[in-house]
Amino acid sequence: MILLKQYCDTFDINTNDDQLEKFKSYYEFMIDYNKTTNLTSITEEKEVCIKHFLDSLLVAKSVELKGKVIDIGTGAGFPGIPLKIINESIDLYLLDSSEKKINFLKKLSKILNLKYECINSRAEELSEEYREKFDLCVSRAVASLDILSEICIPFVNVGGFFVSMKGPSFEKEIESSKRKIAELGAEIIKTDKFILPENYGTRCLICIKKIKDTPKKYPRQYSKIKKDSLSVRNCKK
Repeated sequence: MILLKQYCDTFDINTNDDQLEKFKSYYEFMIDYNKTTNLTSITEEKEVCIKHFLDSLLVAKSVELKGKVIDIGTGAGFPGIPLKIINESIDLYLLDSSEKKINFLKKLSKILNLKYECINSRAEELSEEYREKFDLCVSRAVASLDILSEICIPFVNVGGFFVSMKGPSFEKEIESSKRKIAELGAEIIKTDKFILPENYGTRCLICIKKIKDTPKKYPRQYSKIKKDSLSVRNCKK
């Protein structure tokens, strides 16, 4: 993982030999597992180092990693596992609706000798059990910010953060989501932009702070959340 070390150094992200060895094992196990289970379309080592590993670690440049952290829609473990590798003290929960991906993450735990919780469920179905239990919620899911905010913010405790990882075209999402985010008891405090190496584009981290309890009616069923989101977008056209 010499490449990853170089990329991390560029962003002042500290990594040691043990951590880099874990990233190597992560990569090798993921690529081998990917032959029989669809985890990622990104398989070339340099691309994985930048688009999966480094991209995930950028979260640590925006918010402090501490306490209980939940990664919603984690897929093959991004950004949660890379964050756990560089800071094993966090109490990490990985949530995904795909049983196959959760099974991969459980096996990966043994490969990397890391302890974390794996949850196979849709996020909105767990909101009561884990409501306001986390210091940090992260998500690389591809849903729009208003949808993600309603799903993710209820998991965050007051004073905690939700970080939504987006591409360069995020301004319209922010404008159309501000009112919903306020209703959920939170506010956008900053947006950090990072230029990925090797012309792999821009990563934007929208950092949202929970300032008061989320009303009990949130989150709603996903079909209702999505329908309202589409209605808002259609009205703005």
